[in-house]
Amino acid sequence: MNVKGLDFFFNPASVAIVGASPAQGKISNIIIQSLKASGFPGAIYPVNPKYAVVEGMECYPSIAAINEEVDIAILAVPAASTPDALKHAGSRVKGAIIVGGGFSETGQEGARLQEEITAIARERSIRVIGPNCMGIYDAVSRLDTFFLPPDRIKRPAKGTLSIISQSGSFAVTAMDELAAEGIGIARVVSYGNKADVNETDCLRFLAVDEETGAVAVYIESIEDGAGFVEAARACALKKPVIALKVGRYGAGASAARSHTGAIAGRYEAYRAAFKKAGVVELDGYEDFVNGCKAFGSLRPASGNRAVIITDGGGMGVDLADTCQAMGLKVPQLDVALKRELEAIFPPFFIASNPVDLTGSATDKLYAEALKKTLSTNFFDIAIVVALWGPPGLTDGFAGAIASKASSIGKPVVVCAPGGAWSREKNRLFMKYGLPVFPTPGGAARAAVILSKAKGVHGQS
Repeated sequence: MNVKGLDFFFNPASVAIVGASPAQGKISNIIIQSLKASGFPGAIYPVNPKYAVVEGMECYPSIAAINEEVDIAILAVPAASTPDALKHAGSRVKGAIIVGGGFSETGQEGARLQEEITAIARERSIRVIGPNCMGIYDAVSRLDTFFLPPDRIKRPAKGTLSIISQSGSFAVTAMDELAAEGIGIARVVSYGNKADVNETDCLRFLAVDEETGAVAVYIESIEDGAGFVEAARACALKKPVIALKVGRYGAGASAARSHTGAIAGRYEAYRAAFKKAGVVELDGYEDFVNGCKAFGSLRPASGNRAVIITDGGGMGVDLADTCQAMGLKVPQLDVALKRELEAIFPPFFIASNPVDLTGSATDKLYAEALKKTLSTNFFDIAIVVALWGPPGLTDGFAGAIASKASSIGKPVVVCAPGGAWSREKNRLFMKYGLPVFPTPGGAARAAVILSKAKGVHGQS
């Protein structure tokens, strides 16, 4: 497969929506609205012989009636009509995104239809994403084929994390959470039943994509194990790759089969493949989001030695336990470093690891503690526990931490549990690109994920 053969999906000059409708709430109409809302700069061609105008744009009776080349045809028609729609696209399009369901996930007849569209695509050299998928949300080219309204599922701003997912709902839910956290996205691909384009194709493209700094993958099944390992390894050598394999056990495997028609396969084989490829394996949706938040904002850690800085002793102790249980090291301070801290801190502060600044913490003292500890060779990553209760913490707290983190060049994870006041203040960290985790477990897991990618990224 030629990697450049996918370029047009991520930088299209034109898009045709086959099955376009002026009816509000119809999938095709939502896609048109999404393209407009995203500011897609290319040409948009509604296609449906029933209408002359859709959403203020000329509606064409067929793709053949469009007097321009079309990069992508989005097929929003019933499953039974999809083969003919793909045939009529002919050689006029480079690729098709088939968003509708009713294919291999539904049984024998659906599988037959999917085989038919696969044969048509090969015969006409059309690359196909789907069927049974959301398609692409691309913050770089501003292509948005997701058929869920933007007021219900928020689209993230431009970032460097890319997500590829067999499941559309999984991808958009994670995307919605990341948007709420201020984490940016480069590209999101939902490829569904993968009649043609699959995770291996996407990894090959993203490995050489300058807009992508890290990749998160949701997997139900992989048909070409050797191809996947080769592509994932090539990608992981250049940028972190994290992956969640679902359908690992009986009930999940059955659900995956009914979802996309996937055959889940032996979980042990996937674990071995991830390890061989240098892919960091994730464990469930929460872990997936934690990994996306971490790599959506931070670089990998060069090791697994963590320093914890807190203004609450109990929270620091719990976090230290959690970190060690997950495989992070929480080493005690070097004698010389301990003396340095004791020289600048009040005597009731605890110069240990965790470093406890107590309820007398201030913005400046937090920043000094971070600078003194993380800038040494003893630690690879810092977890800052931000309990917003102490009056010495102001709106300048997040900026002070972000400034030191930037100058040191090592990842800083923020753990900030709490209620309404804390949640509002945590937006200050998000503003500076520091991911915030509301629980010690989430923060520790993010630090683990960052440390596990240390060997597969050129910056670490």
